[in-house]
Amino acid sequence: MEKKISEIRDILQAARLSELPAFIDTYGSDGRTGVTALVKKAEKKINDYEKELARTEKMKEYEKMYDSFSFICGIDEVGRGPLAGPVVAGAVILPKNCEILYLNDSKQLTEKKREELYEVIMEKAVATGLGFVSPERIDEINILQATYEAMRKAVRELKIEPDLLLNDAVTIPEVSIKQVPIVKGDAKSISIAAASIIAKVTRDRLMTEYDSVYPGYGFAANKGYGVKEHIAAIKKIGPTPIHRKSFIRNFL
Repeated sequence: MEKKISEIRDILQAARLSELPAFIDTYGSDGRTGVTALVKKAEKKINDYEKELARTEKMKEYEKMYDSFSFICGIDEVGRGPLAGPVVAGAVILPKNCEILYLNDSKQLTEKKREELYEVIMEKAVATGLGFVSPERIDEINILQATYEAMRKAVRELKIEPDLLLNDAVTIPEVSIKQVPIVKGDAKSISIAAASIIAKVTRDRLMTEYDSVYPGYGFAANKGYGVKEHIAAIKKIGPTPIHRKSFIRNFL
């Protein structure tokens, strides 16, 4: 008995990627328009997966280039530009045979995808580290030096000492480990991309918590960045203890 299109749709929705070729073989000759659309959808899923495999493989270029190193660590930071909150750095050592897909510059991912990848990274990474530098410290030493400090802290938090650092664009002072700065590294290296994701998710979660501590500034939505509503709140309510004084002088 011929299956209803709704039943075939349910089969496709439940199918694992490895089952899609069989789905296409089974229903590829079904001439009904609805079934043809479902077969094309299955073909697209396979094509998208193969594209992602190729993209991820390209992002392993630096990891392969330095394969002789035992523990390669990606380093990235988030929070250099906001008016409030800390700067946060992430450090991630991925396994040599890392098969995590969809790793990318955290800014190119949706919040949902970042959260999903955060859990995968924390589960599968050889080691992870996070470094935080407070708004007070940022005011004291400036944002660039604070970024370096956060990165050094993140490296120290790793349970395994890396023998190579792949950094997003910078060379970190006062670090004896060999470093390779890569411009736009979070889009070119899976290790740096993973670091950018755990740093971004961690900082976003923290700023969401601050939203309940300091209501009225929209921290859950703007994460401390200088959007119009945030600046208006600073002018109306005044700064909070988590505002960077050196960043908001022009608004007071």
